[in-house]
Amino acid sequence: MSDKNLVTASFRDRESAERAYDSITARGYKSDDIHVLMTDETRKRHFVKGKETTDMGNKALKGAGVGGAVGGALGATAVGLAAAAATVTVPVLGLMIAGPLAGALAGGAAGGAAGGLVGMLVGAGIPEDRAKTYETELKDGGIVLGVKPKHDDDARFFESEWQAHNVR
Repeated sequence: MSDKNLVTASFRDRESAERAYDSITARGYKSDDIHVLMTDETRKRHFVKGKETTDMGNKALKGAGVGGAVGGALGATAVGLAAAAATVTVPVLGLMIAGPLAGALAGGAAGGAAGGLVGMLVGAGIPEDRAKTYETELKDGGIVLGVKPKHDDDARFFESEWQAHNVR
């Protein structure tokens, strides 16, 4: 759902998240425009090697090799992602974050990791009530996607389209 030009939603499973991810790229957005958040456990369950490879799956797998606590080591993926895109794992929270949000978190907002996942999401511009909902859904195996739409038509399209994709 949309706040301050960021459209986000949580999806119950890989298939619905993949369809939503594809709806973003079909409108001309690139992989490094898309925020992807999931627990490391969810990443391992849905995106392990040997499963069908997709753009979102590749992005999730790249998170596997990136380690370090937020505020400590940050790894930016070079293959397939633009220089601005990053993948950050937050071991304390068991979370994998890919896309522009990872770069923002590494740039300072993530220093608030002591505030936990809700604090990080609020720091990224997601309202606190939605951040709390996403925290629960991520812990329950959900996948959160987000994108900053280029214009209002895209924002309306994503909100409408994602409702059809098993959004939580």
